[in-house]
Amino acid sequence: MASNSTGNGTFSVPFFNVPPTPRQRAIIALEGGQPDIVPHFELEMQLTEEYFGEHYITQAEWEESPSKREEFLIHNADLFIKTADRFNYSMLLYCGFYFPDLDTFLEGARILRERDGGRHLLLAHGDSTLSINDGDGMMALAEAIYETPEALKDREQKKVEGSLEWARKIMAAGLDGFLLGSDYGFNQGPFLSPAMFGEFVTPYLAQLIEEYRRMGAWTIKHSDGDLRLILDQIIDCHPHALHSIDPQGNMDIKDVKAKYGKRVCLIGNVNCGLLQTGTDEEILASCQYAMDNGKPGGGYIFSTSNVIFKGMPKSSYDLMWNWYRNNCRYE
Repeated sequence: MASNSTGNGTFSVPFFNVPPTPRQRAIIALEGGQPDIVPHFELEMQLTEEYFGEHYITQAEWEESPSKREEFLIHNADLFIKTADRFNYSMLLYCGFYFPDLDTFLEGARILRERDGGRHLLLAHGDSTLSINDGDGMMALAEAIYETPEALKDREQKKVEGSLEWARKIMAAGLDGFLLGSDYGFNQGPFLSPAMFGEFVTPYLAQLIEEYRRMGAWTIKHSDGDLRLILDQIIDCHPHALHSIDPQGNMDIKDVKAKYGKRVCLIGNVNCGLLQTGTDEEILASCQYAMDNGKPGGGYIFSTSNVIFKGMPKSSYDLMWNWYRNNCRYE
C-alpha cells in the first residue's frame, strides 16, 4: 500500500515516498486537511483551442456524425484529462452541455472514469435550487413567491427529487460528486432576502447535500456574487466546499476563512475581472492574496472566482498558472 488517509485530513505514505495523486490532494483539502501542495481546480477551461488546438464536440457535430459517437466520447474524455494534466487540476467537472442526451453523457462518464484511471475527482452538475433568473424569470418568481408560495415549494421539492434520481445514475456511472452551481448573489447582495432564501432555497439545498452525502458523493456549492447575508445558511447545509468566494461580489477570503474555514473547504477568490482587464501586477497580487489567506491550515483549493472563460487573454492565465506552480507547496 503506497498511501492511505489517516482519517483526520492528513495523508501518510508509510512504505514508499510516493506523492499523493491530484484526486487524493482534493480529498484531503475537501476534508479540511493539508496535502503536500495546495490543489488546483477550475470549473471550466474554455481556452482549449488556444492551448491544445482542440474543442469539445458541439451539438452540431453530434447531429451531423452520429456514427462517430464513441470516437466523440473518447475525444471529449481525453480533452478533459489533457486539460487537468496540463494544469494540475485535482478535480474535473464533466459538463453535460457537451453531450446531446443523458444516455450519451452517462456513457461518456464511464469512459472518462476508465481513461482517467482514478487520478482525478470527477464531478457533474447537480443543483436544482432557485437561482438568479433573467428579467422575465425574476418577475415570474416574484409573483410566485407572493401569490402562490406553496405551489412554488411543491415545485422546488419535485426538482430536488428529480436531481436525486439523476444523481443516482451519475454515481452508478462512476463519478464522485456534484457541483451545485445555482447562483444566489449579485455583486451587491443575494437575489432573495435572507428570510426568503431561508424559506425557498435553504431547505432544498440542505436536502440535496444531505442525500448526496448519503450516496457517498462529494459536494461543492458554487455561487458568484455577494453571499454575506446568506452565507450562514449555506454553510449550515454542510457542503464539503464553497466556490467561488467572489471578490467582485465583496467576498473577502480572509474573512470567510476566519469565520468558516474550520467547517468548509474554500475554493477560489482569484479575481476573474483582473484576469480579463488587469495588469500583471494586479493579477499577481490577487493570486497572492487568495493563497496567503486560503492556504494556512489546509482546507483550500486554488482557483479563479469563476471559470477560465473564452476571451480571457491566454497570457493572463499563463501568469496565474506559473505563479501557482511556484507558490503552491506547503512548507
